[in-house]
Amino acid sequence: MRHSSVLTIAQIFGSIIAVFIGACLSAASDSDWELEPMKPNLKDKASLQRGLGLYVNFCLGCHSLQYRRYERTARDLGDIHKDDMLDYVIFTGQPIGDYMYSSMSKEDAKSWFGAAPPDLTMVTRVRSPKWVYNFLKTFYMDDERPFGVNNKVFPNVGMPHVLLPLQGIPEEICYGYEAVDLLAREPILREKKLEGILTRTDRDTPIEQLDPLEGRELNCPEVAAIPGTGLYTPEQFDQAAYDIANFLHYMGDPSREVRVSMGRYVIGFLVILMIFAYILKREFWKDVPKSPRRVREEHTTEL
Repeated sequence: MRHSSVLTIAQIFGSIIAVFIGACLSAASDSDWELEPMKPNLKDKASLQRGLGLYVNFCLGCHSLQYRRYERTARDLGDIHKDDMLDYVIFTGQPIGDYMYSSMSKEDAKSWFGAAPPDLTMVTRVRSPKWVYNFLKTFYMDDERPFGVNNKVFPNVGMPHVLLPLQGIPEEICYGYEAVDLLAREPILREKKLEGILTRTDRDTPIEQLDPLEGRELNCPEVAAIPGTGLYTPEQFDQAAYDIANFLHYMGDPSREVRVSMGRYVIGFLVILMIFAYILKREFWKDVPKSPRRVREEHTTEL
């Protein structure tokens, strides 16, 4: 019993630490990318089960869910049979009552990635389901990054695109260069022009022309996979990203649906209790003698 209490306190403390670290990461990786809408649905058990399968196959190898148990997850997602969980979900040999740990050790993670991948149990509470959904959809190829990919929602993310076999090879869709604020660039242009004149010793040497594209970034407002390079169609991949985000939304607060359903009964009980309390109040006040009319008038006059 004492061990259980200590474990519960450790879990709560770990959740607080995870939320704090996630908030710091969120502040450090803000992006102006416009997020697509995404509304989670915890009543869609089929979506949650698909999300569990995708997460176990593509994400759990690095990102653990150490504050949730396989058994509780199986029960909440539609009473998944124990044998199905052991055969198709639990690949690490853990008992069904154990926590959902990653099979990768922290030492290996640090040597491969430079840092251990974070636990994602509370990721949708730190960020949001919409953020996770858009994060999974906005990877694109970038040869300058260590893993060859980058992300629009989380720029310079330090992880590979694990859903690449499903989505295919994603590329940026660019439409020329973004407009330049000439007023903001005027001091820079004037300084470079003056520098070119002052350092020029030979009048026959032409002044170096300024690059008109300097300081301008490509306008790449879309990301799309090359057709035929992935196992899924764009619609199927969108559904897969939704299922994973929906599943992680459930993992962040498994008792959410229970609280919502119980809340209706609580409100109904309070309404009925208020009716009885009002009737009881009337019965009590029947036995309270009223003051004479003269006393009431004098008291009102004094006020």
